[in-house]
Amino acid sequence: MGVLLELTTNQKGAIAEAAITKVAVEIGVVVSRPVQDAAYDLILDLQDRLVRVQCKWAVVSGDVVTIRCRRCRRGPEGFIHRGYDHGEIDAIAAYCLELDACYLLPLELSVERAAVSLRLAPPHNNQKRKIHWAEEYEFAATLRAPGPIAQLGER
Repeated sequence: MGVLLELTTNQKGAIAEAAITKVAVEIGVVVSRPVQDAAYDLILDLQDRLVRVQCKWAVVSGDVVTIRCRRCRRGPEGFIHRGYDHGEIDAIAAYCLELDACYLLPLELSVERAAVSLRLAPPHNNQKRKIHWAEEYEFAATLRAPGPIAQLGER
């Protein structure tokens, strides 16, 4: 864990982008990168559509994987945090080093929010509704089976 503390935000982003690209290529998805700065890091060619993906670093806390859905940049008065708007990205993909797993969030979980919590185990209060299970958003499984990402083409 000591190495994680030494990684910069840029290093974490590069590792996440590489891990997500690796998983995509392994399952046969063509991956492209924008030539100039864009709100997204990768473009996934899903044969019937292109998906603009922002890559993020995910962390585990207890039974939850947290994915931040905001960008941060340094401004004259400190850090400026801003979420993603509709039309900027189509999905967020995240890499969690602790689990060595990649996740893919659909548009409705990617824009206009600060973070998404994916559950690894049932909550202690036995809540059943409005839970996002981590396994349902695993990158490879999400692209292979109909599910939240299958709806991207409808948006």
